[in-house]
Amino acid sequence: MELRIRNLSKTYANGVVALDKVSLTIPAGMFGLLGPNGAGKSTLMRTLATLQECDAGSVFFGDLDVLDEKDEIRRLLGYLPQDFGVYPKVTAYELLDHFAVLKGLSHRARRREVVDGLLQQTNLFEVRHQRLGGFSGGMRQRFGIAQALLGDPKLIIVDEPTAGLDPQERVRFHNLLSDIGDDKTVLLSTHIVSDVADLCANMAIINKGNVLLCGEPQKLIDAIDGKIWARFVAKHELAAFQQQHAVISTRLLTGRTLIHVYAERDPGAGFEPAIADLDDVYFATIAGRHTAAVNR
Repeated sequence: MELRIRNLSKTYANGVVALDKVSLTIPAGMFGLLGPNGAGKSTLMRTLATLQECDAGSVFFGDLDVLDEKDEIRRLLGYLPQDFGVYPKVTAYELLDHFAVLKGLSHRARRREVVDGLLQQTNLFEVRHQRLGGFSGGMRQRFGIAQALLGDPKLIIVDEPTAGLDPQERVRFHNLLSDIGDDKTVLLSTHIVSDVADLCANMAIINKGNVLLCGEPQKLIDAIDGKIWARFVAKHELAAFQQQHAVISTRLLTGRTLIHVYAERDPGAGFEPAIADLDDVYFATIAGRHTAAVNR
């Protein structure tokens, strides 16, 4: 089913505008919401998960009004928040079984089948009798996905799921998410560009409560192709280049500083054309250099 968000707004009591008339159409499959910390992503996720009220706007999942029909939405919802706490002295099986009871799986044999299946799916079956306090960060995140999948949800929301994971656990988590995203609507909120590049068929970039850009990642990359230029600079030259050119990113590569510049034509000064990627789309958009929005 499609998730339709229209003119969603939220301003906190301290005056911070977390969401400013956000409008998005999120189809079935994996959708990435990309933005820096403080962009409004978590506020949007909590609102969609029926945990927080908005000030104005509407949200529909299929024919269901997310803001008014909260109980019905919760029956269709799986949610992995940014900070997913566990009881450290309880085993993975015991806690997932408890969550299954809360989800309405009262029949013991059926519940055992579902819990065992989810632990297998998340590669935690072999450690199901281990206390959660001994789990690594990646194992806890996989357990979080297991609880989010209870009840066969149609809408799954995951908020910053790979933050803090080592590269190996991030790959495991990506593989897990890719397996569940085909027949469900999965909203992945992250500030990590590679998460979206690896997993999502559709995406949006949000900053300061505003949706800046949305569309298919490859189409967004194609739209910026030919406008990204790169060169190495000495550290003492960086400030001057930032004043003279639209520098969208800098990074160290083999001990040298590589800068990417956004420009419609060759900026000269030793720059060479670079093959654009989703990082360039993201940094150029956040910097306000690239604003050619694709249909929302």
